[in-house]
Amino acid sequence: YSGCWVSFKVLAETVDTSSSVYVDPHRVEIKLPTDFEMPAGGLSIRWPDDYLDQERRLLYSKYAAAQAYWRANNLDRVVLGRPDAPFGIITTGKSYLDVRQALDELGIDDALAEQLGIAVYKVGMVWPIEPQGVARFVEGKREVIVIEEKRSLMEYQIKEQLFNLDASRRPLLVGKTDEHGQVLLQSNAELTPVRIAQVLVERLGLDKLPERVRQRLAVMQRKTGKPARNSGGLARIPYFCSGCPHNTSTKVPEGSMAMAGIGCHTLALFMDRQTTTFTHMGGEGATWVGMAPFTNMPHMFQNLGDGTYFHSGFLALRQAVAAKTVNITYKILFNDAVAMTGGQHHDGDLKPWIISQQVAAEGVQRIALVTDDPHKYLSGTPWAHGTTLHHRSELDQVQRDLREWPGVSVLIYDQTCAAEKRRRRKRGQYPDPAKRVFINEAVCEGCGDCSVKSNCLSVIPIETEFGRKRAIDQSSCNKDYSCVNGFCPSFVTVEGGGLRKGKAVAKKTPDAAHWPALPDPVLPTVQHQPYGMMITGVGGTGVVTIGALVGMAAHLEGKGCTVLDMTGLSQKGGAVISHVRIAQQPEDIHAVRIAAGDANLLLGCDLVVAASADALVKVEQGTTRAVINSHETITGAFTRDPNLKFPGNTLRLAIEAATGADKADFIDAQNVATALMGDSIATNLFMLGFAWQKGLVPVGHDAIMRALELNGAAVEMNKQAFMWGRRAAHDRDAVLKIAAPPAAVEKPHHLSQSLDELIARRIKHLTGYQNAAYAKRYTNLIERVRGVEAAKAPGMTGLAEAVARYYAKLLAYKDEYEVARLYTDGSFLQQLRSQFEGNYKLKFHLAPPILAERDTKTGHLQKQQFGSWMLRAFGVLAKMKFLRGTAFDPFGRTAERKMERRLIGEYEATIEELLGRLDHDNHTLAVQIASLPEEIRGYGHVKDANLAKTKKKEADLLATFRSPQSKRTAAE
Repeated sequence: YSGCWVSFKVLAETVDTSSSVYVDPHRVEIKLPTDFEMPAGGLSIRWPDDYLDQERRLLYSKYAAAQAYWRANNLDRVVLGRPDAPFGIITTGKSYLDVRQALDELGIDDALAEQLGIAVYKVGMVWPIEPQGVARFVEGKREVIVIEEKRSLMEYQIKEQLFNLDASRRPLLVGKTDEHGQVLLQSNAELTPVRIAQVLVERLGLDKLPERVRQRLAVMQRKTGKPARNSGGLARIPYFCSGCPHNTSTKVPEGSMAMAGIGCHTLALFMDRQTTTFTHMGGEGATWVGMAPFTNMPHMFQNLGDGTYFHSGFLALRQAVAAKTVNITYKILFNDAVAMTGGQHHDGDLKPWIISQQVAAEGVQRIALVTDDPHKYLSGTPWAHGTTLHHRSELDQVQRDLREWPGVSVLIYDQTCAAEKRRRRKRGQYPDPAKRVFINEAVCEGCGDCSVKSNCLSVIPIETEFGRKRAIDQSSCNKDYSCVNGFCPSFVTVEGGGLRKGKAVAKKTPDAAHWPALPDPVLPTVQHQPYGMMITGVGGTGVVTIGALVGMAAHLEGKGCTVLDMTGLSQKGGAVISHVRIAQQPEDIHAVRIAAGDANLLLGCDLVVAASADALVKVEQGTTRAVINSHETITGAFTRDPNLKFPGNTLRLAIEAATGADKADFIDAQNVATALMGDSIATNLFMLGFAWQKGLVPVGHDAIMRALELNGAAVEMNKQAFMWGRRAAHDRDAVLKIAAPPAAVEKPHHLSQSLDELIARRIKHLTGYQNAAYAKRYTNLIERVRGVEAAKAPGMTGLAEAVARYYAKLLAYKDEYEVARLYTDGSFLQQLRSQFEGNYKLKFHLAPPILAERDTKTGHLQKQQFGSWMLRAFGVLAKMKFLRGTAFDPFGRTAERKMERRLIGEYEATIEELLGRLDHDNHTLAVQIASLPEEIRGYGHVKDANLAKTKKKEADLLATFRSPQSKRTAAE
């Protein structure tokens, strides 16, 4: 007899009818004579008429055997208080730990529990619950409360057991609801120690509790009820990796929408990509099948990962085909890995052409493949009949065609997962092209079009004297090259050579034997209560490893330790928060999660996550210490908002407000650790060493060193990073002096410290741009503005600085001569050599208006690639700047150049109008208007779009400025 499914309806007299149970396989043995011969018709066996009753008894006997075993070994038992106490608590699992934590927080120990008449009964097997132990525990109780997470599994069984008891012997039993049917312990959210404590006090009666218990409850409620502090409005949300295929594949044409499912593409929900909803694995498209008849939208795209497709997604596609009247395009990403859960291989053989054959067999008649490299597929690849192949640059048009196809269509997007590329390249299992992208920041306008085109986190902001520009973070770049499509002449690809390795200056400093001996810190004690460490950071940078190392070190010392990592989608650059609790022995730790206000240390490896509400709610002013990495790491929101400012000061103030200014230490650990060790991966161990030397980590040095050895990864570097963190905590100035020597070359991004310096630097820039006379035109207006501002708005500043910045920006518009000059003035090659070494060639990506073709659909100029010879051409072109604006200027007649010259005159006229009406009341509004050119950024059609938005804004502001009520409006 093999196993079968037995419905509980058959067993209705004892078991809930809404579920089912699996009967373990067993055998019915039939003993046959040794001389038995099988009859010609085979052997038939007749089951007894009462077979069903036998099966039921067998099932009952299994339950009874389990309960007997549980009872014999005393696995359900009273763990606190006297068994005959009038108030009983029955709990299990995580809820038991939370109950014990709640009692600890209230100060209710064994002695006080006996005094108050409280007993706690810990259940080990929640179903079927052992009835005799429960019966003994509830006997004589006035009230019993069942505390369990989620649904009522134990509560219903206990109620059923007590149902037939005489009313005089039956205690009041509450749990998810009280005796009046009101919700007591929610089933739709986590039960916390604070909530449990509140309920217990409510049931026991506040007036019956000692004063110290009531005071402790008030403290718990105060900590939990603390309002969320202002964290600067910046969140560390998960995002696509640099070079992720989804950066491109999740785009949809204008006017279309897409739906998400299970997989990394779900992150598109956070990115304003016309993506909505998500569903369970295997339900992709089912939402649209139900919705389509009730909407005017004719078509929907459905994202689907190859791992999900292989698991059950093809069944979802099958149901969409069966629906017949639904217009939907399944966008199946083939990224060659089950990426979201760690990059595992598919369970079977799955290739893009196999997917095409499978979906064709399901009835799909229109199939298209889009890939980053169509040439990798030979003519003999067995694609399904009619499958068309396209480069990813054609994605928009392919999707436009597919959305017109009636019924179900499939787009297979083929591009390897970026994280897998990185892993395989390290192992030598994937091609690693000797080609990298570099941005000439002087040519860059900071318009953000490269981020729009690539959606890539490796395109980072750089603050310069002439505004925010862009750079490529070479350490995180996965060589997708989509950023090159940004309409900007600042992009260069470097082919050949290699990255110049960072200098680990720590290797040139005296070793530990010559470094002044560090004093041993006084470590926190954990004898009386557990110590809580809240560790925050960015997923993928080793934050979880820090918690694991501390946990192992505590274990090596014989201490108790729990580590709870709140990761979510953090492997995609999201937030990580680790709860680490350390006690003298394991039995001293109950709840693994740090309660509100109970963190002893906030170790912030990332400033944004450290200042988040989830982290700061665990902080208590005056008792929590904070050690924070102040490095400003931009978030994914920057790809959509080129003006996004990192609110570093606001985040810092939020942390100081939570802990107290004297309780928080800030250090730019990433820059310091990278300079010292040559690798930013050393940052988190540097932070741990810093906190340890401050006496904030309750495990010894030897145990941490041994934990690093057991971890086995970059042991010596990690030990050195820990030591440098200790040294920085003891003598920060000495460490910073080594990491950034004063004799170093002048910083390339030194910003002006005064208005005079700002003006002088722009005079020099404009003289190089054109000539001294051109610079004189600039200084004449600036001096006039400074004089009028001082006379009409004495004591107020800002207008002269705004005009100094943005008048120069308009005067030095980047035409062909200026781009050529900025490539050949020496700064470009100097920056290039600082990042690359060896023999390499340069490729320039430009769209010269005379040579470039226009896209037939958008009308935009299309970029072309030019070789290293372009540097010589730039040199010649830069010398022809004297033609700028003359009748002999070959570029001066284009619409873009005419517009740029017109903007200069319009700005001069606007400033004159502002100066004529300027006073104290409208000064702020005047500064806003004078600063508007900051938003006119980019080249070609990008600049045109920004100009249109800026002109509309300017018209509104000028109308307000000219209005009789402008003074009142500006003041408001």
